[in-house]
This record gives sequence, structure tokens and C-alpha cells, in this order.
Amino acid sequence: MGSPKKQEEVEKLIYEEIRPWGKFRTYPHQLASSLKIITVNPGEQLSLQLHNRRSEFWVILDEGLQITLGEKTWQPAAGEEIFIAARTPHRLKNAGSHPARVMELWLGSSDEEDIVRLEDVYGRD
Repeated sequence: MGSPKKQEEVEKLIYEEIRPWGKFRTYPHQLASSLKIITVNPGEQLSLQLHNRRSEFWVILDEGLQITLGEKTWQPAAGEEIFIAARTPHRLKNAGSHPARVMELWLGSSDEEDIVRLEDVYGRD
């Protein structure tokens, strides 16, 4: 299973179909080595981290999250889609007052050991 190197390659594999009741989007799950729903509690954050063997594709499910991707930090809207290339520092933080979720698709062969923590408020390596 190869890992897509560019955001455009992943976006080409997303399929959207309009129906009378609204729409649905199908994501490239066949490329994924994992699919997660991550919930971040108010005021908490994941480590600033990167991955050597995988890229990630996030779909923001709830308001209140703050994303750091490389040098850029912003609060994405619910429904926003974010591509994170392998070896790009990133962090997820909940700046809101309610638990907030993101759907995370791993693109490339990887596991939980493929985390390089650059900063961590919980003292993990």
C-alpha cells in the first residue's frame, strides 16, 4: 500500500454524490491503515507531533478545535478537511467549552509507534 504524497492525490479519490435529501462523501478508506474518531476534551491538547511513515487526512466534526499545521494555527469550521503530509509537525487542541471530534484517516502503512513527539504537556516521549 503506497502513501499518497500530495493533497491533490487524496482529494481526487474523494467522491461526492448529491441526493434529494442532501449529499454524501466517500473517502479513500482503501488506502487507510487506520480510521479513527478522536475526541479532545475542553482545554486539552494532543502533543505537537509528526509521523515518518504516514500522512493523515482529517475531517473536523465539531466546532472548538484549534489546529497547528507547520507554522500555521487556526480554528477550522466543522466539515473542514485537512491533509497532513508525512513529517509535518501538527497538533490538535480543544479551545472550546465542549468535547470536540475529528475523523482521522491514516494514509500509508503505519502504527501507533509512528509518533515523534516534539512537545507534550503530559510529559510523554
